[in-house]
Amino acid sequence: MKQLSEQQSLRYCRHVLIPAIDFEGQEKLLNSKVLLIGLGGLGCSCTPFLASSGIGQLTLVDFDTVEVTNLQRQILHTEADVGKSKVDSAKASLKAINSECDIQTINEKLNFDQLQTLIEKHDIVVDCTDNLSTREMINSACFSTKTPLISGAAIRMEGQITSFTMTDNSPCYHCFSHRFGEQSLSCVESGIFAPLVGIIGSFQALETLKILMNVGNPLEGKILMVDAMTSQTQEFKFGKVKGCKVCDNK
Repeated sequence: MKQLSEQQSLRYCRHVLIPAIDFEGQEKLLNSKVLLIGLGGLGCSCTPFLASSGIGQLTLVDFDTVEVTNLQRQILHTEADVGKSKVDSAKASLKAINSECDIQTINEKLNFDQLQTLIEKHDIVVDCTDNLSTREMINSACFSTKTPLISGAAIRMEGQITSFTMTDNSPCYHCFSHRFGEQSLSCVESGIFAPLVGIIGSFQALETLKILMNVGNPLEGKILMVDAMTSQTQEFKFGKVKGCKVCDNK
């Protein structure tokens, strides 16, 4: 296990000063490998905090290119990045934030087998994608490898965040999603409020760091809903679903 250097101890001293984190928690981050899928609004808001907080390795997955309409909310990309791959644009911005963070990129749309193999090499997965079928595939791969999953979503003026530790008695993403059916709304059709993705993406970073350091209480079995129109939040509980096709093998 890598230990903090003197320079790193100074860089992350504001974390180390927190009793729940200390040197031990910061070194857990230094030795962690995070897989983040999707470099749209959520991914661009989440990754700066992961990189700046001292994550050892960050793997970015996206197969899209930067478009001018992305610039309204995808804060890692600039006007000069239009037409570039999102993973390359994001990597350059994150390296400017923390050159010590090992950033790997995959500019490809992965199938289930590829995704599962990739997840096995990481400690946690952050789902910043924008469609149900991809989220369900990520959930299945995370459950099969028992890899914690952080899930966020945002549309129009509403956002949500929840976490899954993938233990035997905890719910998975499908336990939550099957209650609501498939949502076909997209940012292209419905719009998205720029600061909202910043809020949800930041919460995803928060949940990721908490689980990696084993501090605080993650949003396991709970979903936090954010209403940007009223600036109010609500928390709802949900449990493991009997007969879930993903996590209930009985």
